Amino acid sequence: MDLTQLAAFVAVADSSSFSTAATRLHLTQPAVSKRIAQLEATLEAPLFDRAGRQVLLTEAGTLLLPRARALLADAESARHALRDLRGETGGTLHLVSSHHIGLHRLPPLLRTFASRYPQVTLALRFMDSEQAVQHVLHGQAELALTTLGAATPPLQATKVWDDPLCFVAASTHPLAQRKQLGWADLAAHPAVLPEPQTYTHGIVADAFARRDLPLQLRMTTNYMETLKMLAAVGLAWSVLPRTMLDAQLQVLPVPGAALSRTLGHVTHDRRTLSRAALAFVALLQEEPGCAGLR
Repeated sequence: MDLTQLAAFVAVADSSSFSTAATRLHLTQPAVSKRIAQLEATLEAPLFDRAGRQVLLTEAGTLLLPRARALLADAESARHALRDLRGETGGTLHLVSSHHIGLHRLPPLLRTFASRYPQVTLALRFMDSEQAVQHVLHGQAELALTTLGAATPPLQATKVWDDPLCFVAASTHPLAQRKQLGWADLAAHPAVLPEPQTYTHGIVADAFARRDLPLQLRMTTNYMETLKMLAAVGLAWSVLPRTMLDAQLQVLPVPGAALSRTLGHVTHDRRTLSRAALAFVALLQEEPGCAGLR
């Protein structure tokens, strides 16, 4: 099997689109189709069902996908090892980041990194933390900057920042009119929070569960900036990082509400990091509060 064919196969599988895969690979759509056809001929099995604009994996394609990811990741590790022998810090760094870190923590890091390592090409994508972790697990990225949950081998999570959380609402919200607030008062009003499967939602939900209180949800979205807007217009109360607070919102003083999350980076401990990735990790270690490698 040819690695370029496998790369085309994975790109189509990830995007469910030949045209999107072609754009991602900087190829024409006919070139991608040709590579898939060649791979299918080699394997003597169809890999995709094409129903109009829909592109779906066949049983053979589903079976091949994790193996193709592993082969591509091993090939990338080999390239990194050979580049390291030459002492170069160049090539492409495949980095994924949560939207929040991308907006509020990443810009100065990128500015410094680009200045120090101009030979490195950054392939940067933004996504939810949980999805970013999966990209590292499956070899689609070397490094993920995320809200950290419980990492299990072969993933390794390293703390970089503490991210204290605050209960907030618009100054016109009924809770903001109260001089004294308890957890039961929050439970009596709906909230806008990240999706239930996210790490941040879990922190809030666990806090209410420990107090045997219900958590009312008006709506959910994974974009912190959207949550800030929804709270600022008075739709509901929310929980936001302290770094996002401004005059649009009022902090709700809730006794015992010392909630916080941990932000950091995730790597795959069975894959060799490129010199570019190691350089980015070293830059992260310069951040105040970074726990270092563990």
